[in-house]
Amino acid sequence: MVEASHEQISLRRQSDLLGLHRSGLYYQAQAESAENLQLMNLLDEQYTRTPFYGVRRMTAWLRQQGKTVNEKRVRRLLREMGLEALYPKPRLSQAQRGQQVYPYLLRDVKIKQVDEVWSTDITYIRLVGGFIYLMAILDWYSRYVLEWEVSVTPDGSFCEAALHRALLKGRPSIFNTDQGSQFTSQSFTGKLLAEDIRISMDGRGRALDNIFVERLWRSVKYEEVYLKDYRNVVEARKGLGEYFEFYNRERLHQSLGYQTPEAVYRQGQKPAVETTLI
Repeated sequence: MVEASHEQISLRRQSDLLGLHRSGLYYQAQAESAENLQLMNLLDEQYTRTPFYGVRRMTAWLRQQGKTVNEKRVRRLLREMGLEALYPKPRLSQAQRGQQVYPYLLRDVKIKQVDEVWSTDITYIRLVGGFIYLMAILDWYSRYVLEWEVSVTPDGSFCEAALHRALLKGRPSIFNTDQGSQFTSQSFTGKLLAEDIRISMDGRGRALDNIFVERLWRSVKYEEVYLKDYRNVVEARKGLGEYFEFYNRERLHQSLGYQTPEAVYRQGQKPAVETTLI
C-alpha cells in the first residue's frame, strides 16, 4: 500500500491516483482471527441466501458445516459485520440519539421515471485476512448505480463522498436510506435538504423497504465477490469498479425489458414492467 510518510505526494493526491477514498490508505486487516474471518465469510454467504435466518438458525447452520460455535459468538460476529436478522435487514449501524429519523415514503408508490427515487445502503465485503464496507447509490427506476465507495470503517465520511459525487450527476425527488447513523447524521441529511430532496427511511426490520439495493448486493456478491479473493482494498476497488461497469452497461435486466440500467437511465426509457414498490 501507499506509505503515509511519502515526502513528494500528498495523501489526497495518492488516494486520487489510486481511485480510493482516503480511508483506504490506512487499511489494516481487521482484528479478527483467521477462524473468525472464515466464520464471517460463511455467515455472509448464508445471509445472502437466507436473510431471514437469525442467530439461532445461523448457529445451527454453522454447526451443520462442522463448525464449533455458540450463539454468543455468532451474535458478536454478525454484529461486527453489521448483519441483523429480523425479517432481516442489513443494518451496519443504528441512528444515534438526537439524530432525526424520517418516515418511509415509498409504500405502494409507483416509480414512473428516472431520478424519482434514489436509494443507498452499506454491505460487508470480504478480503483475504480482513474485510471492508461497500456503499452504493442506486436509481430505483433504472437500477443504475450512480455512485459507490468503499471504506475500512463504517463511518459516514465515505457515504458523504459518494453522495457528493452523485449529486453532481443529478438530483432525485426522494432519497431512501436505512436508519443508520451514516444516513441520519446532520451532515448527510443536510446535503439532501439543501437540494430540496425529500428524505425517506426504511422501517426498522423491514428488508423489503430497500428491496432493489438488497437485490444489487446479491448480484454483486454472487457474480463478483464470491468468485474473487481480494487481497487488499486496491484489488477490491478495482474488481468492484469493473463489476459496476458491467452491471450498468452490459448486464441485461428482465425487469427492464432486457435492457441495461445505463440505457434506461440515460434515455429515460420506460421499462417493460412498471416498478411497483412493496
